[in-house]
Amino acid sequence: MKFYKGMDLSSLLEVERLGGKFYDHGVEKDVFDILQTYGVNAVRLRLWNDPYTEDGKPYGAGTNDLPVTIELAKRAQAHGMDVLLNLHYSDFWADPGKQKVPKAWRGMDADQLTDAVYSYTRDTLLAMREAGAYPNLIQVGNELTGGMLWPLGQLPNYDNLARFISAGIRGVRAVDADMPVMIHLDNGGNGAMYRDWFDHYMERGDDFQIIGLSYYPFWHGTMEELRNNMNDLAVRYGKELIIVETSMGFTMEDYAEYEKLAPEERKGYATKPELVENLPFPMSKEGQKDFMKALFDVIDQVPEHKCKGFFYWEAAWIPVAGSGWATENALPYIEEKGPCGNEWANQALFDYDGQALPALEVIRDYQP
Repeated sequence: MKFYKGMDLSSLLEVERLGGKFYDHGVEKDVFDILQTYGVNAVRLRLWNDPYTEDGKPYGAGTNDLPVTIELAKRAQAHGMDVLLNLHYSDFWADPGKQKVPKAWRGMDADQLTDAVYSYTRDTLLAMREAGAYPNLIQVGNELTGGMLWPLGQLPNYDNLARFISAGIRGVRAVDADMPVMIHLDNGGNGAMYRDWFDHYMERGDDFQIIGLSYYPFWHGTMEELRNNMNDLAVRYGKELIIVETSMGFTMEDYAEYEKLAPEERKGYATKPELVENLPFPMSKEGQKDFMKALFDVIDQVPEHKCKGFFYWEAAWIPVAGSGWATENALPYIEEKGPCGNEWANQALFDYDGQALPALEVIRDYQP
């Protein structure tokens, strides 16, 4: 497997439609052209089953339905980039805090959900192949730390969870015997959680090729904890690893107006204030560069070169009016309250005005 210098660009079409522009050294360019010059060779794209209300109003955050995914995949591939397809099996965000059953699957029992996952996965790949946007890698689920398709697939029900994941894997294999399949958890510094989760899954589930990890330094422990976990995973399971979500802030200034959160709610303060206060890297342009260098040092030390790359999460989600993590229409589905700002405004690899940041030079110059 090649080494991936990847970017999640799932919100890009929305950002562009709302007027977002991108620049490298002051020259406006297509964001794919910019990223290509900095060595990026892959794009990760999330796919939501039906990110609209029942009367057709979009949920936002890119409203990543199949047509959006196909359009972005084609643009990436036209630039010689591989595509990692990230299936959420939900109509909107699926993560450790929520794994909502798609509206069309509500009321299904475990057998019916198993069939639905299989068919949806198979049909999605067939549609993307027909459209000339076939992915190179695939994630069966997103941040499955607490399970998927709750409540039936919520932990500790590993039996149902393994059934659902395995149905997705079989859906992939019905179309493609060779596509690498990833299973992805969050909290990359939590080695005990990874061992417990994968030990349970390995006893029950179908085979896969890649363990995906999220690692955000303001939530997921120290860099040393990430290193220890990845080194253990490489030896313990013999799978290839990819840090499939990561980011670091480039500023803490002038950003609350985009995020629309109270000070105590900002980036990790509400749950783990000590991680933010004791970050070894300041949230500055230089700190973002140093974080990437440290991350690459961890990657380089994984035994047998088992780590096959990284995907920087939402590298181009710059703040433009109208693009946030949700629209008001999405809130009833995920059963959360607003506000619906851009909580990632200070995490991208472009500044608020769309100028490429120096961390991209670190990515360009890194040779695994």
